[in-house]
Amino acid sequence: MEGKLVKGDIAYIEYDVWVVGPGQAKTLHDTTHADVAKEAEKYDEKRAYVPVPVVVGRDRVPKGLDEALLGAAVGETKELTIPPEKGAGERDPRLVRLYPIREFVRKEIDPAPGLEVTIDGRRGTIMAVTAGRVRVDFNNPLAGRTLQYKVTVAKRAETEEERIRSILEMDYGLSDHFRIFVKEDEADVFLPDVCKTDERWFVAKFRVVADLREFAGVSKVRFVEEYEKKEEKKPEERPAEAKEAETPVEAAPEAPAKATKPAGPRRRRKAAKKAAEPERAEEEFPPEGREKQPEEL
Repeated sequence: MEGKLVKGDIAYIEYDVWVVGPGQAKTLHDTTHADVAKEAEKYDEKRAYVPVPVVVGRDRVPKGLDEALLGAAVGETKELTIPPEKGAGERDPRLVRLYPIREFVRKEIDPAPGLEVTIDGRRGTIMAVTAGRVRVDFNNPLAGRTLQYKVTVAKRAETEEERIRSILEMDYGLSDHFRIFVKEDEADVFLPDVCKTDERWFVAKFRVVADLREFAGVSKVRFVEEYEKKEEKKPEERPAEAKEAETPVEAAPEAPAKATKPAGPRRRRKAAKKAAEPERAEEEFPPEGREKQPEEL
C-alpha cells in the first residue's frame, strides 16, 4: 500500500452506500460497482461504474466519510456506519413547503410523488399531491438517515495533469474529453466541442477555476476553444470514356423533301419499265452523279 491520504489530497474511491431503515433493513442508495447495482435491481445502463474523485478533508463528502478517508492508504477498504449528524444532517421541517398545483401546470409539470423538481431555484422532491396542492420537500433525500458505507481508496491523483483532470471530473464530468498541457504552474485546457454550447459548462467553469487554484496549484489557466474548417470533399472525376458513353448522340436532321414535277408520258414509261425490272439490293452509298445535299458537304 502507498502513503496515507492527507488533507487536500484528491483520491479516487470505490464505494457502496446503503440506507439503514427500521429493523436494520438496508436499501442500496448508490454504488460504483455494476454487479452490486444489478443485484439490487438498480443498474443504470447509461451510467459508467468507475471510481470517482473526491477531495479529502475539505467537506466535499459527508463528514463521517471524510474522517474515514483521512489517514487511509491507497488500496485500503473500510466499512463504516454514519449517523445523520455526520451524514446528510437531520431533517428540517421548515424545508417542507406547499405550492398550488397551478404553479406546476404553468411550468408544464405533471406533479407526482417522488418526482424531483426545481422551484424558486431550489431542488426538492414531491411528497404528496392533494386537493389542488403539492407538498415539496427541499431536505437532502438522505437527511435524517443512517448510512452504511463500504469504501476503497483506488488511487490518488499524483501529477498536475491527474489533479486537473480529476477536478474537471468532479465539477463538470467528461474529463477524458479535455486535452491538457501543463507548464510549471500554468495550464492550457482545450475544451471539447460539447462545452461550446453546454450551459452547464458556463456555470461549472468558475468552480473549476477556483478548485484548480486551491487543489492543483495552478496559478493561471487558459481555456482554449478550437474551431476548424473542414474541407468539403469534391466529387470524383469520372473517366473520359464514361462521359462519352453518357453523352447522347444527336440524330442527323432529315434532308428536306425535293419538290417533284407532275410526271409526263415519257417519265411514266420509265417508271413502268423500272417496276418491271428485278429489284436490286439497296446501296450503301448514294449513286454517283447525284447532287449532294448540304448536310453531306
